[in-house]
Amino acid sequence: METQKRGFFQKFLDMIEKTGNRLPHPVTLFALLALLVIVLSAVVSYFGIQAEHPGKEGEIIEVNNLLSSEGIHYIITNMTDNFIGFAPLGVVLITMLGIGVAEGSGLISALLRGFVMSVPKRLITLGLVFAGVMSSVASDAGYVVLPPLGAVLFAALGRHPLAGLAAAFAGVSGGFSANLLLSGTDALLGELTIMSAAIINPEYADGMNIAMNYYFIAFSVIVLTFVGAWVTEKIVEPRLGEYKGEYREKVEKLSPLEKKGLIWASLSVVVAGILVALLVAFPGAPLRGDEADMPIIKSPFMKSLVPIIAFMFFVPGLVYGKVTKLIRNDKDVAAMMSTTMAAMGMFIVLSFTASQFVAFFSESNMGLVLGVYGANFLDSINLKGIPLLLMFIVIAAFINLFIGSASAKWAMMAPVFVPIMMQLNYSPELTQMAYRVADSSTNIISPLMTYFAIIIAFAQKYDKKMGIGTLVSVMFPYSMFFLLFWSLTLVIWMLLGIDLGPGSPIYYGK
Repeated sequence: METQKRGFFQKFLDMIEKTGNRLPHPVTLFALLALLVIVLSAVVSYFGIQAEHPGKEGEIIEVNNLLSSEGIHYIITNMTDNFIGFAPLGVVLITMLGIGVAEGSGLISALLRGFVMSVPKRLITLGLVFAGVMSSVASDAGYVVLPPLGAVLFAALGRHPLAGLAAAFAGVSGGFSANLLLSGTDALLGELTIMSAAIINPEYADGMNIAMNYYFIAFSVIVLTFVGAWVTEKIVEPRLGEYKGEYREKVEKLSPLEKKGLIWASLSVVVAGILVALLVAFPGAPLRGDEADMPIIKSPFMKSLVPIIAFMFFVPGLVYGKVTKLIRNDKDVAAMMSTTMAAMGMFIVLSFTASQFVAFFSESNMGLVLGVYGANFLDSINLKGIPLLLMFIVIAAFINLFIGSASAKWAMMAPVFVPIMMQLNYSPELTQMAYRVADSSTNIISPLMTYFAIIIAFAQKYDKKMGIGTLVSVMFPYSMFFLLFWSLTLVIWMLLGIDLGPGSPIYYGK
């Protein structure tokens, strides 16, 4: 397939790969964007461009010149505070401490293997895609565990192993923003959205929470699981045909000790869940809110979701590790946490330059001015409602082909698009969900996605000629059908006016 004449689509993919590879590293990209904001603030300020504050009638917004004496003073004296105060930094690191123990102890791997292998043969495709979608709670662990497991499982059943690998990869990557549980992704993107909403309305932003998309992403699990399974069995597997290679690997079943560990870990989750519930369930509970009609939605509990998520991963991870003897003492737990933090090194560096860009953009007031002018432009061409939502999804999906990091893209896009959409009365929560739909759907066809090369390496066990073009051609149907059906689901959700999450409406200001 790689040696055939290259058509338009193959040339398009080549262009994506070459363009993406020429882009600076995200760390450098944010540093350049921060510098660009500084220069633009001086230029825009010089021309006296201003706008009326959207949240305060009669108040005029002027762009602050960051190259002025006051601006340079702000840049130098606030650099440390910008970094330390970057909301996603602490949120992600705390969450990953708990997830690190669950992953390091082997709990995540055992859960995924146990679930996939316990599913009846006739439902194995559904089960594999579902497990892939759910694996996003463990951050990137699903990429390493599930695709090779899916290939081995399909091979053992006499089916094409690449179909199993593709189904798992589609679930893990294409369904990265769908889950029945909250994860680090919700915390990371949510904090960026809250910071961006504060540009227009700090009071509204203060009432937002990281579970802002929970209802929709939970429902999305059902949609993506069935769409992914249908694409596998009706399009991908028939196209791959009969596999004529050798089935050399066997599926490793859970050992008795692993099963025992899972049982005790499950019991510990129940106990931990009860303890958390006691903190909010009854009047006077420490994390319960004071408002009679919404004591949970508007409560300290919703602002405590990050440590609660970490706790709910830490406890079963610790119990599983103790039962399987992979955790012998506190030093093992500390080592697992340390390993997780070491893997977050690049994220910490990225957070430094991203925090400066976000802070400079906010201080310059260009976000407010751009939001007002952008909203006025869209209003002048009468682009609202569903067409506006779909246009944003298409833009985000296209950008995702060139920049793989979901957080990096959203850190760049949120300060621009969230204020614009708020000006048009669409909530920050809806804008974030539209972004997540677009980002996840095209992950599986972006050669610049972090784990794309690893998936190719897994696939080459079964097809030595597997390359970028071949893998993308296999994954393209998943990407298109996910984007189509997920966008349609969001449109229907929008028309019905159902909240996207706890206290998270579709519309802003209504």
